[in-house]
Amino acid sequence: MQKYHHMTIAGLERDLPICPVNESLYIAGFVIFGDQALTCAAAKALLEKIPYEYDYMLTAEAKGIPLIHEMARQSGAEKYFLARKAPKLYMTGIMEVKVQSITTAKEQTLYLDARDAEMMRGKRILLVDDVISTGESLHALEVLVEKAGGTVSGRCAILAEGEAAERDDITYLEKLPLFDNQGHPLS
Repeated sequence: MQKYHHMTIAGLERDLPICPVNESLYIAGFVIFGDQALTCAAAKALLEKIPYEYDYMLTAEAKGIPLIHEMARQSGAEKYFLARKAPKLYMTGIMEVKVQSITTAKEQTLYLDARDAEMMRGKRILLVDDVISTGESLHALEVLVEKAGGTVSGRCAILAEGEAAERDDITYLEKLPLFDNQGHPLS
């Protein structure tokens, strides 16, 4: 029987399915794809909360895309950047970094186009994600920004999971616990 974690995010109530990472660790699955109301509300709440000044925003493909798009739309930003999971034919001078995320079974590589990197050079970059857990994806984005010659001005997410909620360098809306194999929150 599927278990759920009920929470309020940006004023909206949601039930997140509790999913196994391994035999003893479970997470609440949070997906904003298709949830327009939550995406818009979370973008608004994050924009009101972030204390950072920035020139551009960057996220990793794919779950951060709706959020960063809505944040750019609401803030009037003309451009944001995506670190892609695979190189595309239109990309040139590609920069890459390896990452192992808690929600991905294998190591991934994130790619940044040289034209995007050139626009980031000397600029303040706000990192955006849906959930920050281990911080591995966030670290990979930081490395790409450094390789591009930009400066990370801040980090934000809708949810901070587990130990990420204790970090003082992340702005987030809500804490998301980790769970045991019975679906009980871990302390």
